[in-house]
Amino acid sequence: MTPLVDLTECSLPELEQVLAAWGQPRFRARQILKWLMKGAAHLEAMTDLSRSFREELAGKAVIHRLRLEEQLEAPDGTRKLLFSLADGHLIESVLIPEESHYTLCLSTQVGCALGCRFCLTARRGLVRNLTAGEMVNQVLAAKALVPTDMPLSNLVFMGMGEPLANFAALVKALKIITAPWGLNFSHRRLTVSTAGVAPLIPRLGAAARANLTVSLNAPDDATRSLLMPINRRYPLKTLLAACRAFPLPKGRRLTFAYVLVEGVNDAPAQAQELARLLQGFRCKVNLIPLNPDPRLLYGPSPPDRILEFQEALRAHHFPVFIRESRGREIAAACGQLVGERTN
Repeated sequence: MTPLVDLTECSLPELEQVLAAWGQPRFRARQILKWLMKGAAHLEAMTDLSRSFREELAGKAVIHRLRLEEQLEAPDGTRKLLFSLADGHLIESVLIPEESHYTLCLSTQVGCALGCRFCLTARRGLVRNLTAGEMVNQVLAAKALVPTDMPLSNLVFMGMGEPLANFAALVKALKIITAPWGLNFSHRRLTVSTAGVAPLIPRLGAAARANLTVSLNAPDDATRSLLMPINRRYPLKTLLAACRAFPLPKGRRLTFAYVLVEGVNDAPAQAQELARLLQGFRCKVNLIPLNPDPRLLYGPSPPDRILEFQEALRAHHFPVFIRESRGREIAAACGQLVGERTN
């Protein structure tokens, strides 16, 4: 029996090819995608398609949507969304209210294989990659939850998983999200975060348009390897060379994220070494206080140490921002996503 085609996994060229193979005109692809990008969950909703064509589609195609299993809201309005996939696995996304819009932090994998010591997702290990459609579906599900006067306009691929470890699906999702026939998001409002899969950093810049955040977290290989085992494979020299090769558009900056861990990477001397390491980069630095959890080995740096670290970097003329922790009360803050009902 021929498997059903999941329409949510199709780009415009792919859907045109599928329809052509079924003897249908290619323009039907745009009609179908228009409904899919509105969030249609059933073929019956596509009312500008003839009933006979919808009946034919029902025998050949399916629409898989995420199921919202749970929604938790923090006092600051941040919402953690727990979704089940078609195979029953669970993932989490985070919907963050800003002054005039929402930002969605979305996942690219079920779990993660990289084992970063400050991240709860790593404790689960990697279960599987998400498909491009499952990434796009997180955006569609979140759009349905926000009011019209506060649109969802910013997306950050820094939820569960390492985006570059799921490279092909990530690039496909980015293209669907930014395409005029897709969700038509501005590439300026998309950010991909990586723990440092160095060979794929320049490839990402060549394959898709998005902002890049690199999770650095230490100015030397010994400390970074302690916090992030991926550094043993791609040490700082290799990682920073890949960052230099990333095709940065005019007027844009790389972002280096730095999770501050008490007694590990927050010393003033380490701030000075970080400044030396980043000389010559057109970049900004986001300092992220470690979000505490009893399951982690480490604790967060005290506020005065964070401010001292920031001032040391600013003295070298780097734009440095302390990122506000959002949704900590509901375990929705950076590094806290697990994708399980009970932990």
